[in-house]
Amino acid sequence: MSERAYRRLQRDERRELLLARATELFAQHGYEGLSMSQLAREAQISKALLYHYFPSKRRLFEAALEEGAEELRARTEPDPSRPPAEQLAMTLDAFLEWVQERPTAYATLLESGSGEVREIMAEVRATTAGRILSGLGDDGRRPATRAAVHGWLAFLDGAILDWIAHGDLTREELHGMLLGAFAGALVASGASGGLPTEILPT
Repeated sequence: MSERAYRRLQRDERRELLLARATELFAQHGYEGLSMSQLAREAQISKALLYHYFPSKRRLFEAALEEGAEELRARTEPDPSRPPAEQLAMTLDAFLEWVQERPTAYATLLESGSGEVREIMAEVRATTAGRILSGLGDDGRRPATRAAVHGWLAFLDGAILDWIAHGDLTREELHGMLLGAFAGALVASGASGGLPTEILPT
């Protein structure tokens, strides 16, 4: 490895460590409650070095969100070899596991008033809704089904916040409830397919 490549690797590693620390701090304080000066102090680096890697707090925050969103996308990528209903059940479980590993950070994201956060969360929801509607075939093109799926995603956020706040449901119990709510939303929308009963809670 050349000396230049070695120095670049060192810089990249420092950037990743700084990004990981910033992600922790944003989770604790939220976007509005954290300044670049505080970030530099907490990360034990100079403010100039922080700005060298990230020219603004917004860019640092976006990088932290992008990294988290990329990990979430990778972990919840559906298995196309499975039936759509099983894909949803497996993806939902992977998502809840991801939230369970970082409950405070996720609650902070959902409750943040930042426009940047709202934009990224809206993008994640749109991608998720698109996956679900695509898996529903012809039913997924019906306006009532589309409304049901988007309504269920909003319900999911509220249920997860309650789960985080109280901690008196297991992940398995929440998973079953959310699948049941999804099936109910599809039935209410008049969708002809619905969710196979074999993956619903008994």
